[in-house]
Amino acid sequence: MRSDGGYEIIKKAIEKLGLRHKEHIAAYGEGNERRLTGRHETADINTFLWGVANRGASIRVGRDTEKAGKGYFEDRRPASNMDPYVVTSMIAETTILWKP
Repeated sequence: MRSDGGYEIIKKAIEKLGLRHKEHIAAYGEGNERRLTGRHETADINTFLWGVANRGASIRVGRDTEKAGKGYFEDRRPASNMDPYVVTSMIAETTILWKP
């Protein structure tokens, strides 16, 4: 993702995350139904959105990443009370290992 051409890899990873949205939400901490309302710079808990510099999306890609064609993305769905090991393993499994 951080090498030349990485933006295409980022988009493929985000597409996979969208296909498993409900599974990820279930493991992303308690109380997300109160936090992910679609207001206050969040996407609705039942809606998967991604966008460049979109703080209201589930997944945000920075402008610099789009411009450079490589970089990183930010999953904005996990709550502060999530288990970081569970969330990290789910993201890695979905984006790297899972074949839809």
